Amino acid sequence: MTKLQDPFSQDQRPRKRRHLFLRLDSWIDSVLWSAGSGLGEKWEDINIFFRRYHAKGYKRWFFEVLGESMTLGTAGAVLLLALALPAFEETYGNWREQDDFAVTFLDRYGNEIGHRGIIHEDSVPIDALPDHLIKSVLATEDRRFFEHFGIDLFGLTRAMTENVRANSVVQGGSTITQQLAKNLFLTNERTIERKIKEAFLALWLEANLSKNEILRLYLDRAYMGGGTFGIAAAAQFYFGKEITDVTLAESAMLAGLFKAPARYAPHINLPAARGRANEVLTNLVQGGLMTEGQVIGARRKPADIVDRGDRESPDYFLDWAFEEVRRIAARYHDHSLIVRTTIDENLQRAAEEALEAGLRQYGKRYDVDQGAIILIENGGAVRAMVGGRDYGESQFNRATKALRQPGSSFKVFVYTTAMENGFTPETTIRDAPITWRGWSPRNYGRGYKGRIDLTTALVKSVNTIPVRLARDHLGTEKIAEMAKRLGVESNVALDKTMPLGTSEVTVLDQATAYSVFAAGGMAPNRHGITQIMNYSGKVLFDQRRDVPERKRLLDEETIRSMNTILTQIPEWGTGRRAKLEGIKTGGKTGTTQAYRDGWFVGFTGNFTAAVWFGKDNFQPTARMTGGSLPAMTFKQFMTYAHQGIELKPIPGIEDPELEEDGSEKLATRSELTDDSGEPIIRPRVLSKQATSLLRELAEDFANAPPVNTQSQRSVAFKPDEQPAAVE
Repeated sequence: MTKLQDPFSQDQRPRKRRHLFLRLDSWIDSVLWSAGSGLGEKWEDINIFFRRYHAKGYKRWFFEVLGESMTLGTAGAVLLLALALPAFEETYGNWREQDDFAVTFLDRYGNEIGHRGIIHEDSVPIDALPDHLIKSVLATEDRRFFEHFGIDLFGLTRAMTENVRANSVVQGGSTITQQLAKNLFLTNERTIERKIKEAFLALWLEANLSKNEILRLYLDRAYMGGGTFGIAAAAQFYFGKEITDVTLAESAMLAGLFKAPARYAPHINLPAARGRANEVLTNLVQGGLMTEGQVIGARRKPADIVDRGDRESPDYFLDWAFEEVRRIAARYHDHSLIVRTTIDENLQRAAEEALEAGLRQYGKRYDVDQGAIILIENGGAVRAMVGGRDYGESQFNRATKALRQPGSSFKVFVYTTAMENGFTPETTIRDAPITWRGWSPRNYGRGYKGRIDLTTALVKSVNTIPVRLARDHLGTEKIAEMAKRLGVESNVALDKTMPLGTSEVTVLDQATAYSVFAAGGMAPNRHGITQIMNYSGKVLFDQRRDVPERKRLLDEETIRSMNTILTQIPEWGTGRRAKLEGIKTGGKTGTTQAYRDGWFVGFTGNFTAAVWFGKDNFQPTARMTGGSLPAMTFKQFMTYAHQGIELKPIPGIEDPELEEDGSEKLATRSELTDDSGEPIIRPRVLSKQATSLLRELAEDFANAPPVNTQSQRSVAFKPDEQPAAVE
């Protein structure tokens, strides 16, 4: 019960407490009212003060627009800062210095195929370069170079006007500073993100370097065709002279290479190079840098070049191999190196021809303009690498650096995980509508088949089955772990859509992973370098000596199950156009959302190849699927690759067909046909007899006494099929 207070009590403490609370409440009210009143008076005084500046009529509209502009400008500045930060992150590190490696590359047979590093010639100061060379470059690439701040708004407007007038791209709006930013920090991938970064980095370069420094770096770092980087190296390669000694005609030819070095390289197409040089001379006259009388001599007597032949370097492969060399050889004191690679020039040319033929024949039909191919011989050696259609136009390697969605070709990792967790090719799963956390994937044909076995599901590329496996049985973590185990180096997202191939990978990732199936479950051991030596002949690195033995990644039962399914896809599945006549083939197609990417990744007992087609801007193609152009290109290339070699069996699958005498059957031109049934006429790489003879010679070389190599540059190499002597 509540105790009532005695009204007659003499205890004054409750009454004093109440008075104290009342005084405190009154004080708070008084302070707040006084503060509010004071602020109101101050605000009124401020308004009265600024009324004298109150604009009326047209002045009011001017200040209203000015105020809104300041607000929008502040918001824009915040947005620009957010966009600029990723660009400025590219400037971290010692980007000014050239790599101190000087590398000469050899193919698998010891033939020289190219160079990378400082062997391309040392930098020459701008003041030491011929005046007509500088003028030729500026007249063609950036006439207002010394006037703009990195981005030439006037030049951009002029280029857009000329392009609209010509209804095609006839002029570019990028400044020399922007091109240098791309060469130093970025790739040639055509995306909005890259262009934004390029603009910010151009401003950053202008703020941190002088105009002469920017121009010098541009001339030193640009690709000039023929495997050369920098204008000094190009002068040596094309004319056999120092850059300080080039004539006006030669300067015009060099300046013409910046636009498209592969197209205008004089050792490949001298008439085109001279025509381009004549355009440069015209630019000099139109830009007011020279008179017609000064250039007439160069027009009448165009530049001649040193005869270099017409052999092209496998530049995409060399760029990738150079990165591998820097990684492996970083711990060595010797940086002037001779590197024997795994590249096979016959297969490399065949891959380039297959890619170009596919784009020429079907590019317009499927609205596709780029592709990439990688070939790995079973054992891990990369025999061919094509990173794009034209290295001179774009040095961005789409085979090793472009992240693209693999589509259904990623399903292989889901099914491999399933086989490792107790499923078999005969296990049946229900093909029916499915929803996973609000996502409802559908099959390509929009129909459902009910209960089907896993073989049919993968051969026909049913979408609901891998999603059901991931949701109900496996989980995305196990699938991602499997992809990483098989050699996928790109980050694999754990999103619910991952089983259908939404996590981006590279062409090299796919080729590496599929090669595990061709290798019987052993680690892929992918490599592009077999030996690194210095110029005195000492072996610094040897693949057989310094790389650990291959480990088993998948058990034999899993391999048998997966290869049983994968070899049926070219027979009656989505990859029928990839089937090689007379040669057992396994593989998987891949098509991404909106037909942006088309894949075929396949293998035989001898090789694994990954083929990708798409567009750099990620725009949809004209309904190109992995079973169309990628599969046909795979067939054309792999048909060539298997001519004249002994066919090896796919692990877990029956042996290849045998001749009547019991010997292994060879793939010959007469039995290899295209889709029309006509024989494919391609030269043999090596006959069976030649292969046997080379093997005998290799054994003889391996058993021969060592040769004392006194020359600093002449080094003998043995074929990479046999172990080399190492120190």
